[in-house]
Amino acid sequence: MYATAFLDLPPLHRAGGTVRLPGSKSISNRVLLLAALSQGQTRIEDLLDSDDTRVMLTALDALGCRLQRHGPHSLTVHGLGGQLPVRQASLFLGNAGTAMRPLCAALALLACQHGAAFELSGVARMHERPIGDLADALRQLGCPVQHLGQPGYPPLRVGDGAPHALRLAEPIRVRGDVSSQFLTALLLALPLAAQQQAIEIEVVGELISKPYIEITLALLARFGVAVQRQGWQRFVIPAGSRYASPGQIHVEADASSASYFIALGAIAQPSLGHSGITIEGVGLDSIQGDIRFVEAARAMGAQIEGSANALQVRRGAWPLKAIDLDCNAIPDAAMTLAVLALYADGPCTLRNIASWRVKETDRLAAMRCELSKLGATVEEGPDYLRVHPLPADGRGWQTASIHTYDDHRVAMCFALAAFNPAQLGLRIEDPKCVAKTFPDFFETLFGVCQAQPSHIPVLCIDGPSASGKGTLAAELAARLGYHLLDSGLLYRLVGLAAERAGLDTAAAALQQPQQAAALGRLAQQLLVRFEQGRVWLGHEDVTDEVRSEAAGMAASRVAVVPEVRAALLDLQRNFRRLPGLVADGRDMGSVIFPDAALKVYLTASAAQRAQRRLWQLQERGESATIKDLLADLEARDERDRSRSAAPLKPAEGALLLDNSALSIEQSVQQVLDWWQASPVLRPSAALE
Repeated sequence: MYATAFLDLPPLHRAGGTVRLPGSKSISNRVLLLAALSQGQTRIEDLLDSDDTRVMLTALDALGCRLQRHGPHSLTVHGLGGQLPVRQASLFLGNAGTAMRPLCAALALLACQHGAAFELSGVARMHERPIGDLADALRQLGCPVQHLGQPGYPPLRVGDGAPHALRLAEPIRVRGDVSSQFLTALLLALPLAAQQQAIEIEVVGELISKPYIEITLALLARFGVAVQRQGWQRFVIPAGSRYASPGQIHVEADASSASYFIALGAIAQPSLGHSGITIEGVGLDSIQGDIRFVEAARAMGAQIEGSANALQVRRGAWPLKAIDLDCNAIPDAAMTLAVLALYADGPCTLRNIASWRVKETDRLAAMRCELSKLGATVEEGPDYLRVHPLPADGRGWQTASIHTYDDHRVAMCFALAAFNPAQLGLRIEDPKCVAKTFPDFFETLFGVCQAQPSHIPVLCIDGPSASGKGTLAAELAARLGYHLLDSGLLYRLVGLAAERAGLDTAAAALQQPQQAAALGRLAQQLLVRFEQGRVWLGHEDVTDEVRSEAAGMAASRVAVVPEVRAALLDLQRNFRRLPGLVADGRDMGSVIFPDAALKVYLTASAAQRAQRRLWQLQERGESATIKDLLADLEARDERDRSRSAAPLKPAEGALLLDNSALSIEQSVQQVLDWWQASPVLRPSAALE
């Protein structure tokens, strides 16, 4: 997960391969609540692990529901069976509408039955999302509901600590034209009160997002409640309805998330060895309304084949065909269509999307603003968006920093704009917001995308031994979400492998052509990988051994051998993979990546570096003197500076950073400031 305020996407080139999607947010949170309300135990598999499901799980735990974890995507819920172990609680529900609205309704009914009171709150944006129509419907039932801030919005309190008789004789009226979650919340809650008589819900106005109600009805049936539907205006929960656990239930992959990869297949040329994008976990038999995105993508020219649980997508018509579409059935996935419209042969109009106004942000305004940054002409209406395409020759495109409004879907759909014909990079602000529904979205995207190697950004950290390059580079890579190359470890591994192979790395031996050639062959055949902070040579974990002083001295000796440096050149350059690379060493900016977007030469006084090395050794339980360490460092510096192959020196254009008096965090922040101002989002040379 990305820890910085932005993620820089280089221009993407081709795409191909297989993606496995996370579980549906809409299904996951419905299933969690239904399992908690049911009698018996429910084992849930393929549960989405995201911000929204975590707040639901935290709330259920606070309400006394026992949750038994089996892994990140599997757990057993021990249902409460309509009981209420906890009678008073304050629940923080973040920005999860799929938690706030259903819990509001269910807890309001339970509070009336058991004499309880609960407060529900969220982030600032949740307190701007309307809930007044649901509160009005609950008051019709006789449930005490009090808004604690602005009328009609969270935070709110349901129940007052005293039992209340529910009024069930008359139909419960609820508006359907603001959010389908109000109706879903009532459908999930009212079976708790339907033991003695049927309960009727009447929808006022046109019901939007009908497919999400279909999801709710299908899941209710899985838990033993068969709701009777009369068109889309009247719903009846039969008398005697009781929740019963199905025992085990699997969560479908998220069809809304599938839209990004369907779109990817529609716009990207297939990478070598692939015919397009294969999506696993959701297919044409999905109960989710957003699967109808397939129809929209086909209308735009995508070639899509599918089975019950998978989709295969490849590029067809190009440019894509313009569409004019009523998107009421696919409100979330329609955001992806707005970005696809940039690649169409004429203006695309997305209609009946007024619900965008009350989502994680005002999505109509947000999409208009961010699409305009890319150079598009966009018309925003009260319930529609019209997007004019950008020229296919790339000249109308602009690089942009996309503001995401803490909205996961804005971040994910705009990533597709990195496939622009102008070969422009793109900055996604606050990339961690995707954790709401798809924490690994960018990793999944990069797993099936390709970019020209020269377009993949590199940040180089060069400098003398013990200057703190490794620590700084590792922290920067973690913050940026980039890959890490510790070139010093490669030379340490060569030195270690050489000693194990019986090769002499003494200075005199290295002058012998046969010995140098043997070291070069060994380096060329090096089997190395870095995983979760560990270093592997072949099948052996050599993390501790390779960081010893002896390995460091051997690395300094073999690094002067031209045959070794030549053998490691391609290996180091192969670390340049999406989305980017942080590389540290002594010649990263001068030799290995001379086109790096940012080059930093990190240094510190010899005395300070010797002291740092002493502290490292003492932490590992090794003994040394500051005098010996200082002498070794000075000798190593002289050897590195005077070698004929890639001598240690600042690369052309490198920025000097002396961290003698800086903390690690201060050094990291300085480089991040430089990086944010660097020309990472530059156009290709052909278009400049």
